[in-house]
Amino acid sequence: MSAALLSAQRARFSALDPLLPPAAPPPEGEVLTAATADGTRVTGVVQVQRHQPGAFDLLWSAAQVWQLFPCVGDTGTAGMDALLRAWRRRMDRESPGADSSCTVTWPSRDAEAVRAFLDHGLVPLSVLAVRTGPPEDHPPPPGVTIRRARPEDLEEVVALSMATFRYSSLVAGPWRPGTAQLITPRLERNLAADAPVWLAERDGVAVALADCGWVESAPGSWAAELLPAGQWGYVNNVATSEHARGEGIGRALLSRVHREFADLGARATYLYYNPANPLSSVFWPRQGYRPLWSYWEVRPASALR
Repeated sequence: MSAALLSAQRARFSALDPLLPPAAPPPEGEVLTAATADGTRVTGVVQVQRHQPGAFDLLWSAAQVWQLFPCVGDTGTAGMDALLRAWRRRMDRESPGADSSCTVTWPSRDAEAVRAFLDHGLVPLSVLAVRTGPPEDHPPPPGVTIRRARPEDLEEVVALSMATFRYSSLVAGPWRPGTAQLITPRLERNLAADAPVWLAERDGVAVALADCGWVESAPGSWAAELLPAGQWGYVNNVATSEHARGEGIGRALLSRVHREFADLGARATYLYYNPANPLSSVFWPRQGYRPLWSYWEVRPASALR
């Protein structure tokens, strides 16, 4: 891997977005090389992941995933296009099934790379979005109360979480049978550990959920490749019952979440959402979140152009 190419990529990331950590060297894997029309060399690494039936990752991932880690320096559209062409030729040696994908994670503000991704059939299926501003005060509507969830709330927490997965499956991948069986043990453990999970209730009935956690971005951790150093509040899942949407309950719930995370010393908060989701794409920017990383994907993997 060229040190000059990585150095140029780090400089480009820094210029694109001040919140991006330094570009990490590509991991171990199969090395791809390519050249632009003027002869500039670019490179990348391809890793293959295969998830067995019942794996938790299948809630958001294809069963077989080819992931590209580009190192294209400052070559822009030309360099990314050349590398994606090489990847396309490499995929001709595979026979991926329907439950497969090709994915790339890349800074959201790199419009030059966006052009290349779109030209090769990739779509921004998900984004990692961050919120760095101060908490805002949005009280709940009359009759609505917000509190931390307790172990005895497991049934309501699972039901609200399942509503999110059902809706998201319309735009973010296939519905996986057995979703409830996969998520229930994790939710049960989190509630028993007093994890940061909140419920909004109206007349004693749970109508919204904020399932959250803590993530530390420390040197050598996976988070350090995505987020600036520090303790971050992670907003894993926010769900509002269909009959309670549009009343400001979700906004009030997030106001409480942001306030409590800030009071406990979080640097900021982050989450993942699907830009194609007609609810998420409107709600999250209104709460102060903006994309930092985009997760580009094409399914099945054979559809890469």
